[in-house]
Amino acid sequence: MTKVTMKINGKEVSGEVEGRTLLATFLREDLHMTGTHIGCDTSQCGACVVHVNGKAVKSCTMFAAEAEGADVATIEGQANADGSLNVIQQAFQDHHGLQCGFCTPGMVMSAAALLKENPKPTESEVRAYLEGNICRCTGYHNIVKAIMAASGQDVSAIAAE
Repeated sequence: MTKVTMKINGKEVSGEVEGRTLLATFLREDLHMTGTHIGCDTSQCGACVVHVNGKAVKSCTMFAAEAEGADVATIEGQANADGSLNVIQQAFQDHHGLQCGFCTPGMVMSAAALLKENPKPTESEVRAYLEGNICRCTGYHNIVKAIMAASGQDVSAIAAE
């Protein structure tokens, strides 16, 4: 067993993990932070996206021990300080960017990373950035609209597919 300590959503946490424990497993099973979803275990779906030291990471492909000393942000830490939805979460709600919700945490975390890198992405840039995230329900159209709306852009011109 290896002791790991990291900051998650601004709070320092510690735990003991086996060397093979994935960050997603540590978050869900050890810390009971079940907002990070595990959809495939093969890095295909993106449901497990978190931010590690400011970068979007698929937590099913990273060992918990690799996050030693890191600053980790999860979907649980995305709301505003008063508990209200942040601008991305609100845009997903306003533009119907979710259906079953399974992919939503990963989509929101990916959207946050995209908007940090590119505050005003084009529709094609949003679609390209989301290639590592799978949604089986929405067809992506409203997810793209939500992300563009969260960036402050007018989404009325986005044609339905």
